[in-house]
Amino acid sequence: MMREELVFGPIHSRRLGSSLGINLLPRNGKICNFDCIYCECGWNKDGRNDHRLPTAAELHDALEAKLMECAADGTQIDSITFSGDGEPTLNPEFAEIIDITIALRDKYYPTAKVSVLTNATRIGRDAVFNALRKVDNPILKLDAPSDALVARINQPTGDYSVRQVVEDMKRFKGDFVLQTIFLKSPDFDSSSPEVLDGWMDIVREVRPREIMVYTIDRETPAKNLQKFTPARMRELVQPLIDEGFVIQING
Repeated sequence: MMREELVFGPIHSRRLGSSLGINLLPRNGKICNFDCIYCECGWNKDGRNDHRLPTAAELHDALEAKLMECAADGTQIDSITFSGDGEPTLNPEFAEIIDITIALRDKYYPTAKVSVLTNATRIGRDAVFNALRKVDNPILKLDAPSDALVARINQPTGDYSVRQVVEDMKRFKGDFVLQTIFLKSPDFDSSSPEVLDGWMDIVREVRPREIMVYTIDRETPAKNLQKFTPARMRELVQPLIDEGFVIQING
C-alpha cells in the first residue's frame, strides 16, 4: 500500500517518464470515490485513519522546495503529476492548487508537463473542468463501457453514469488523454466483445488525443485478477490504431 508525501519522487513512470508526484490526499490515509479492485493503494476501508487534506499554501511551500532542490541537483523532471492516495479532484482547493503548480513549473521547470490522473467523476463541475483545461495532460479514466461493469471494477460511491461521464468528456473537445486498464477476473474480461466493442465505441465518440492502455503492475487488493501482455493489448486495440488513434500501451 502506497502512502505518499505531499510531494514525492521523482519516480520513473511507465507512462510519463521522470515524474514528480503530488498527493493532494491524506499522507496516512486514502480518500476516493472509487474503490477499484486493482488499486495499488488498497481498499478504502483500510485507509481511514487519516482524513486531513493538504492546503494550497502547504502545497506551494512543499512543491517550491522540491523543485528548487531538483533544479540544484540537475534532476530531470518530465512531468509534475497529481496522483497519490485517492482522487485528487476531491481536494476542495484543487483549482487553486493547479494554478500554483503551473506557476511554479513555469519558474523552475518550464519544459515539464503538468499531468492529472483523475477518475473523471468530477469533470462535470466547472471549477474542476476549468482547472483540468489548464494542465498539459488531463488523464481521464474510463475502465468499462457500462454502469454495471464500472460497479464491478471501480465500485463508485454515489451516483455514477458512464453516459454522463462520456458527455462531460466531450467538453474537452478531444484535448485529453483517456486512460483504461485491461484485466481479467472471474466475472469480467476486458477482451470480451461486449466490453471491448462498447469501449471502442466510446473512444470513437469522445476522440481523445491519446489513449493510455495499461494493465496491473503491482499487488492488488482483489486477489483473483489477471493481467494482459503488451502484445495482447496491442492486438485488442489494433482497430483503433488502424483508425489513427494514438495509443500508448504499458504492460
